[in-house]
Amino acid sequence: MNIRHLLFSLVLLPLLAVADDTETIGAVIDDFHDAAAYGDKDRYLDHLTADAVFVGTDEWERWPKQPEFTDYVGSRFHGGAGWNYHSVERHIRIADSGDVAWFDEVLYSEQNGRFRGTGVLVKDSRSWKIAHYAMSFLILNENWPAVIELTKKTLAEKENSEPAR
Repeated sequence: MNIRHLLFSLVLLPLLAVADDTETIGAVIDDFHDAAAYGDKDRYLDHLTADAVFVGTDEWERWPKQPEFTDYVGSRFHGGAGWNYHSVERHIRIADSGDVAWFDEVLYSEQNGRFRGTGVLVKDSRSWKIAHYAMSFLILNENWPAVIELTKKTLAEKENSEPAR
């Protein structure tokens, strides 16, 4: 092997490894969403690290995997039905160390429209796992005033309906 081939290999191989990891990470996230669509609790939860956190769309929704999110997923997926979101745009970045990645994606639900998902994955000795996932509504900037007013109204109603302490 001449020096040019050696240098080419030294430059190209790390880039190919990152591209391969990017595809692998995308497949993990896609299968995470697919498991949710089919209500496959074990497959869904297996994509999460033991200490993973799922952040939902409501302000109180911060679900540690154990036990809260596992219990919720178990009840929600009972009977083989979950939620159906698929990625329509995704960006993945891998840390220089090669064992941490983060992503953001635009999700689409036929029933609920568009959302944003963001997350962090870590690579253990076997595979990539999701350590943190957060989902949020996408709100067009033109709709902010109406959403802000609706949120203020709902919070006020909740505060007024809470029993006195």
